[in-house]
Amino acid sequence: MLTWHDAYIGLGSNLDDPKAQLMRALEHLDALPLTQRVATSPLYGSQPVGPQDQPDFVNACVHLRTALSPLALLDQLQSIEQRQRRVRVRHWGPRTLDLDLLMYDDRVMHHPRLNLPHHEMHQRGFVLIPLLDIAPTLMHPGMNLPLSTLVTDELRGTLTRL
Repeated sequence: MLTWHDAYIGLGSNLDDPKAQLMRALEHLDALPLTQRVATSPLYGSQPVGPQDQPDFVNACVHLRTALSPLALLDQLQSIEQRQRRVRVRHWGPRTLDLDLLMYDDRVMHHPRLNLPHHEMHQRGFVLIPLLDIAPTLMHPGMNLPLSTLVTDELRGTLTRL
């Protein structure tokens, strides 16, 4: 008997038609084994974190129900990134696709390949706001706080709904 888990994924792109990159990523997520997409946030535009000599990003979040383990899901996400020609040239640099496993149930996990919840999500408007669109009562498992309490006017000001 399969055990199903709630996973939340952050999507971002700022190269090669970012909106199309995210739409293609959603198709790939829909094809994952033992996984179904429950909800998808609207798309948002945001300025890059880190180096500013790159295009703005298009971001979204999805809620998945999956029987995959966190590391197996991470492997699948990285495979999708590779299919969409993700190249890791510099930290916080431009990319065709970035898929981040933000949360997996209420699990707190520290592994060389994966930290749950994502260690920077509570500081990122482009993560929190789309995530709250699809799961308004979600709690941050590491902080034991509603995500809604982490959203400031400053973070709201960093996004444009597309």
